[in-house]
Amino acid sequence: MNNSINLEERVVNYCQDLIRIDTTNFGNNESNGEFKAAEYIAEILKSLNIEYQIIGPDTKRSSIIARLPGSDHSLPGIVLHGHLDVVPVEKDKWSKPAFEAIIDQDMIWGRGAVDMKNGNAMILASLFELVKSGWRPKRSITLVFFADEEAGGGLGSHFVTKNYSEYFDNCTEAVGEVGGFSHTLSNGVRLYLIETAQKGIAWMKLSATGNAGHGSMINNENAISKLSKAITNLSNHKFPVTIKDSVRALLEETASAHGTKFDEKDPEKIVALLGTLTKLVSATLANTANPTMLNAGYKVNVIPGEAIAHVDGRFLPGNSDTFLADIKKIVGDEITVEAETFDVALEAPFDTNIVHLMTESLAAEDPAARVVPYMLSGGTDAKALSKFGIKGYGFTPLLLPNDLDFTSLFHGHDERVPISSLKFGARTMHRFIKAL
Repeated sequence: MNNSINLEERVVNYCQDLIRIDTTNFGNNESNGEFKAAEYIAEILKSLNIEYQIIGPDTKRSSIIARLPGSDHSLPGIVLHGHLDVVPVEKDKWSKPAFEAIIDQDMIWGRGAVDMKNGNAMILASLFELVKSGWRPKRSITLVFFADEEAGGGLGSHFVTKNYSEYFDNCTEAVGEVGGFSHTLSNGVRLYLIETAQKGIAWMKLSATGNAGHGSMINNENAISKLSKAITNLSNHKFPVTIKDSVRALLEETASAHGTKFDEKDPEKIVALLGTLTKLVSATLANTANPTMLNAGYKVNVIPGEAIAHVDGRFLPGNSDTFLADIKKIVGDEITVEAETFDVALEAPFDTNIVHLMTESLAAEDPAARVVPYMLSGGTDAKALSKFGIKGYGFTPLLLPNDLDFTSLFHGHDERVPISSLKFGARTMHRFIKAL
């Protein structure tokens, strides 16, 4: 690794290097390259004389963790975290190779360029420059890059927090992915969204049973028919709108920027002003439940005795105790509902010192920045850290081109990050970490 390059060159190199390590997570304990990515990061930490551990349930599913002691032991610690894995690629849908980190149109192309090897590169490049300069944080920093985030974190963040809890002692906040990116409204106002909340996860298995039989016969106990009715009921159901604090603040700021007021009775009116963010923010107004997989039958002339659907359910903070009961009521008594994955919803305060430091760091690089909270419709490794009472924030800062549909790049084809945005992120992250 070249120690003579500057912060901006370093972040580009790190991002490209990490993308070129194929860390595809196929689920079901099938993954590529997480150990190689952990080894790559280990070499960086080793060059900084930072002690680390590569840990995991086996040598394939590896996370890497380290601790940077703070100079003020009266202050609580903080967690900086990322994840090593990426989702699979449909190669024929990409215009460029997904694991070569090609630079074209002033962008780095590749799986992980947005989710989230760009953020990992920002953290690592910033720490390299700071530690080499002799800097020491006031607060102790737990640095961790998790495996398996894209499959729920069972072999990554949940494994690490269960077996290596000492690394998180006295930590009160965590900073990770999906926040700090810019979004320019149609009138030119530039918002920067800090993730302070995220919906809970309920990945559910819905099962219907019936009488197996010949496909040519009348069958009033057809499992597929029962399941189809249940899925239709679920798809047509409208969950009640509930405006949480993080969503309200975002919509109030958006309304103000457009010279109007937010009407809680008609939130979609303001959500529509968010352009490419509309789909994401609309999903944070209420619980959601989307059927994603179906499995039934084995032959066209045989009515099966069982039919199964998988549903991706997401619930708002405060709805964890009632969500499954609501699903069971919607699909009816003939359907068995089993939550195969159930993870918490999170909500952290916005008016805190950590957000103040983020805001200052952004404003130093972009004086026009208007920083607002938002709720992520998905989930991150912050869920696993919450078991220790650690408040999670999303902050991987990017100043994005106005015409880039950023949120569509998460898990999308032709994932890419503008180099100017990545360099902005490194400068902002450097300022933020330096202030810790």
